Amino acid sequence: MNRKGEKGERIALEYLTAKGYGLVAKNYSNRFGEIDIIMRQGEYLVFVEVKQRRDKRFARAAEFVTPKKQAKLRAAALGYLSANATELYPRFDIVEVYTEPRLQIEHLQNAF
Repeated sequence: MNRKGEKGERIALEYLTAKGYGLVAKNYSNRFGEIDIIMRQGEYLVFVEVKQRRDKRFARAAEFVTPKKQAKLRAAALGYLSANATELYPRFDIVEVYTEPRLQIEHLQNAF
């Protein structure tokens, strides 16, 4: 992972923790792919994809979570759930982190 990705994930983790989410795992990977952050929020096990961009003039960061990327995330999450039994409902969120002109975080719950 590059430094830019690490910074965005750290910012997203701090943001979600401040909102009451509990950390389950960071940078979980299996043969299907990688999940940036896995958190617990109430009755949900939240699989979080973090996208960091300088700004959103060209496109929103979430637009880079393509259908192909979504399929990989679902497969990786299914692998996680197969290995880690839970009563929680799975949910996929995207956290967009923009760094200019000032830090801005946008959280898309149940994004796909």
